[in-house]
Amino acid sequence: MSSMASEEETNRRWLRVFLDRPGNGCCADCGAPGPEWASFTLGVFMCQCCSGIHRSIPQISRVKSIFLDPWEKLEVELMSSIGNSAAKAKYEQMVPAFYYMPTHTDCQLLREQWIRSKYERNEFIYVERQEPYSAGYREGFLWKRGRDNSQFLSRKFILSEREGAMKYFNKHDAREPKALMKIQTINATFQPTKIGHPHGLQITYMKDNSTRNIFVYHEDGKEIVDWFNAIRAARFHYLQVAFPGASDTELVTKLTRNYIKEGYMEKTGPKQTEGFKRRWFTLDDRRIMYFKDPLFSRCSISVS
Repeated sequence: MSSMASEEETNRRWLRVFLDRPGNGCCADCGAPGPEWASFTLGVFMCQCCSGIHRSIPQISRVKSIFLDPWEKLEVELMSSIGNSAAKAKYEQMVPAFYYMPTHTDCQLLREQWIRSKYERNEFIYVERQEPYSAGYREGFLWKRGRDNSQFLSRKFILSEREGAMKYFNKHDAREPKALMKIQTINATFQPTKIGHPHGLQITYMKDNSTRNIFVYHEDGKEIVDWFNAIRAARFHYLQVAFPGASDTELVTKLTRNYIKEGYMEKTGPKQTEGFKRRWFTLDDRRIMYFKDPLFSRCSISVS
């Protein structure tokens, strides 16, 4: 074996040793177990999926396979001197309690913006960079799906923590909102497959004791994730007032939620003589709801 090959094998062996250190056994960004990639500029170990996102910011992060690529001694020394725990202490030092930190089961957009927010924009090192989602007020335009057709139209949205509501307007110069969604009942969940857009967000709220849905997206991934976290921030501050004795950890679990289960089932009509019809069912927070189709705006019935 040549001296160069021997040195490469030694470097890889040290990397495997570093993987056994506390904090390095899971991806630094999404928590997936068994990372097989690493950034030799940031000094973190990561999964294959997150390594692809890191490749999109090469000016900040350069990645290699731990087991397949050749490693230089200085690169290995950097990995040894940093590691996931130290990197988290630096890049996640001021993550707000309400900010959604994605896992390996979340959509690509959430994981991408989480990685960019940490390493590219340094949002959790400089608190002033969190203003787009922490200011308590947000105004802008989102593409919203029409209720009676599949066309998406630009609509003005306003989220006001002071008013305790999020609202949208059918016309840009309209004075009265088309819909007002109270922070008390609002939920938001990313649904890129269902909506047919990688930045698709489903917003659910209660009106007249009925569950309503709206489906929106923004062409800019950062913008829609900022809207999502702004909703979570407004919910967090509302719950702090509503439940003053609750801890932040308890409140965070109530900010937004994904559906426990979704899918089609066949159901009969209200009369026994009616045949089965295909309906979209969701299991959400101990409630079963069904809709005419996945993108229907109003729940047909809710069973607690």
